[in-house]
Amino acid sequence: PFLFSLILAPALYYIVSHTEESKLWSERSEQKDTEQMIREQDPVVHDTPAVVDLLSSPFRRRQLVGMIGVLSAVSSSFYTLFLWTPVYLSNLRGIMSEQEADLLNFFVIGTQIFFIVFAGKMSDSFPHRMDLVRIGLPGMIVAAPIMFGLFESESWFGYVIAQLQFGFCLSLVQGVMASWEVELWMADPTLSFTGVAIGHNVASTLFGGTMPLVATGLYYRSNSLIQNMQSSAEEANGGFESVSEYEFLWPRLLPGFYLSFLSCVSLYCISFVVRHPHDVRTGDSRLKQAVLTELDNKASSRKKKSSKADKEKKRKQLEKSLQSGEVVEGAGAYEPPQVVLS
Repeated sequence: PFLFSLILAPALYYIVSHTEESKLWSERSEQKDTEQMIREQDPVVHDTPAVVDLLSSPFRRRQLVGMIGVLSAVSSSFYTLFLWTPVYLSNLRGIMSEQEADLLNFFVIGTQIFFIVFAGKMSDSFPHRMDLVRIGLPGMIVAAPIMFGLFESESWFGYVIAQLQFGFCLSLVQGVMASWEVELWMADPTLSFTGVAIGHNVASTLFGGTMPLVATGLYYRSNSLIQNMQSSAEEANGGFESVSEYEFLWPRLLPGFYLSFLSCVSLYCISFVVRHPHDVRTGDSRLKQAVLTELDNKASSRKKKSSKADKEKKRKQLEKSLQSGEVVEGAGAYEPPQVVLS
């Protein structure tokens, strides 16, 4: 997959270089001058590091926590589908060989790339990009256990469909993330890079980085549950034939249930924690004060320039009149003062 990305790099560079900035980004970028005035008027904010400035605001802290919550399901699901699933099918479960698992993973990830492009294009037709995320997350909640259930079908068709249906639901969310992460911080574009960097990397570390460990632990836990069920059945009935395969299926779904739980957390965060920049009132008191101050400064500057220009004009008229010997309007002819002798 990493070598395949070298082939995609030129195409992705062409797409990015010919893509226009979103309307929201353009509108908020125009306010950078005003926000810079705020920072200049407030030396504490102006001298504060971006990280401290980001965490000093309750609203920004809420956005950051919500962003990490939303990305928890995306990071964990991608690591599961891209890295852990081939190991699960080959080394852990022994369903197929490593070569077959890698080939299947190559096909699934390649197909998911087109799903992601399709989802990103489709998100442009929604009033809010997060609306598409709200559609994809419920799909992930259902698709994750189904994927692990289909792994027990002992059929190549089931293995392929299991990963494709989960990859499609994941793409509906993942295809929006690149633009949504940036737009989430458009209430203050000067902190957008800091907010995206911290939120994305923290979520990838906490949830994506630990996902293989957690999923592997849940797999061994499922083995223990199945062994306990078999032992109990043997003790009660002299064998485990009385226990249906359906009952043995539920423990195998534990990694899928974990992904469903994270998807529920993401759905809650995007619905009740984060606020989309379209819904954020940017005309707060500090912004209004900065705008009014700037307007007053411009009006005062224009008034001073106008007054100075009028004085300069009158001075030039007076000089011209004195040089030509004309009488200045509003003044009589010059008469020397009279001296009275006593």
